[in-house]
Amino acid sequence: MNKSHLSALKSRHANLDEKIANEERRPAPDMAALAQLKKQKLKLKEEMLAVA
Repeated sequence: MNKSHLSALKSRHANLDEKIANEERRPAPDMAALAQLKKQKLKLKEEMLAVA
């Protein structure tokens, strides 16, 4: 179970990474949205470390 859970977390983490990169490329990035995405990404990273 841990392996599939970790795999799902990694996938969500990569998805957030892509969303952050896309937002940063915009001419006028939404800083509030970026902050929220980065918080979500950090939570996922912490969860991945706890599962591993």
